[in-house]
Amino acid sequence: MPLTIGLTGGIAAGKSEALAAFERLGAATISSDAVVHELLDSEPLLGRLTERWGDEVAPDGRVDRTRIGAIVFADPEQLKWLEAQIHPLVGERIGSWLAALGDDVAVAVVEVPLLFEGEMAPVFDTTVAVVTSDEVRRVRAEARGHALVGEREARQLPQAEKAARAEHVIENEGTLEDLERRLSGLLTKLKG
Repeated sequence: MPLTIGLTGGIAAGKSEALAAFERLGAATISSDAVVHELLDSEPLLGRLTERWGDEVAPDGRVDRTRIGAIVFADPEQLKWLEAQIHPLVGERIGSWLAALGDDVAVAVVEVPLLFEGEMAPVFDTTVAVVTSDEVRRVRAEARGHALVGEREARQLPQAEKAARAEHVIENEGTLEDLERRLSGLLTKLKG
């Protein structure tokens, strides 16, 4: 089995960039968000969502994430229901992915935004939190046109708490090269 790393961080801290850097450094990688997006547009989730909220949440057979977001971020009970549908399926998919990795894979990194909130940390050999200043995160989020950043952020532990819970913290204040260099150093330490 490869060394498994659970990767997390605050909104716009650079989790996706860190995941891409881990891949360039030779790790097998998967994003739980990408898995969720894939699952939302297929059965059984698609049917469950339209049954609960109507066909307008999936026009043309594809989930309207903005519409779903508006429903769940406004109502904690709806969010709880949605997470109860999604989390077991994501866990199964990531478990299958890990099991299918070849013996040549030394490190597997799974990006999980709600790593600690979803109590997923114990599944991994180690955990990494990517952090950056609130100002940098705000600028990045706005540049991406993230709506509902406040509501999304409210669902997550504060960045400082994620960092406190993670076994390793990577600061992402500089360039992508700086980030990759820090992650390379971490991999060297972990493999050592």
